[in-house]
Amino acid sequence: MNRIHFLLIVFSIFFINSCSNQEKEISTIKETRQDLEIATAYQEAYKALDDGDPYFAAKKFLEAELLFPQSEWASMSALMAAYSFYLQNFYSEALSNLERFLITYPKDKNLAYVHYLIAMCYYETIEDEKRDSAPLIKAKNKFIYIMENFPSTDFYIDAKFKIGLINDISASKEMYLGRHYIKKGKWVAAINRFKYVIEEYDQTVFIEEALHRLVEINYRIGLVEESEKFAGLLGYNYLSSEWYKKSYKVFNKNYGIKKIKKEKKGVIQKFKKLF
Repeated sequence: MNRIHFLLIVFSIFFINSCSNQEKEISTIKETRQDLEIATAYQEAYKALDDGDPYFAAKKFLEAELLFPQSEWASMSALMAAYSFYLQNFYSEALSNLERFLITYPKDKNLAYVHYLIAMCYYETIEDEKRDSAPLIKAKNKFIYIMENFPSTDFYIDAKFKIGLINDISASKEMYLGRHYIKKGKWVAAINRFKYVIEEYDQTVFIEEALHRLVEINYRIGLVEESEKFAGLLGYNYLSSEWYKKSYKVFNKNYGIKKIKKEKKGVIQKFKKLF
C-alpha cells in the first residue's frame, strides 16, 4: 500500500507540473499570437496612412486599440487614429479621441504630443477677425500649457511661435472692432479697443496703427493733450512709420512734437504711465 501511495503522489506531482507547463506554453502562445495580431493591425493602418488614406487608417487604428486594450500598442493606436483624423481635417473627431486619450492613458509617454495636437486642432479652425474667437482662445491656452509643462520638448519652440501668430490675429480682431466703432461714432468703445492693443499686443504689427487711431480720436473729440501724448509716443518709438506721418498731419503746421527724454525702459512701461 505504501508503494502504491507513493506512486500516486509522484504521478500527481508529475501531472500538476505537466499541466502547469502546458498552461505556461498556452499563455505564451496566446501572448505571441496577440502581439502578432495587433502588430499586423497596426501595420495595416500605418500602411493606409502612408498610402494617403487617413480615413481608413483612422478606422483601423481604432480597431487595433479596441481589439487589444491592454496591449502597449493600444495607446499608440489611439494616438495615431487621432492624428489620422487631424490629417483629413476632421478636427472634432480628432479632439474627441485626444480628450479620451488623456482620460484613458493619463501617464503615457506621449502626453506632450497629445496636448500639442489638441492645440493644433484648435489652431487650424481659427478664422479671420470677423469670426468666432473661441478656437483662438482655446489654442492659445493650450499652447501656453505646453510651454509651462513641457519646456524641454521640441513642442515648446513651436508653441511659442504659434502664440506670436495668435497674438497677431487677436490684435487684428481688436483693430477691426475699433475701426467699426469709429465708423459708428462710438468713440469711447473705439478708444478702449485701441488701448487694449497697445497694452496687450505691443509686440504685434498693429501697435503703430493703434497709437495713430488714439491720436486721431482724442484730437477729434477735443482731448488735444491726450492726443499729443500718443503722438509723442508714436514718434518716439516709430519715427519713420507711415502712421506717425499721418498722426503728424492731424495737428496744424505750427504744432511741434514734444521731445521725450529717452530712458532704458520698455515701450509697454511708457504706455502704462499714460493710463
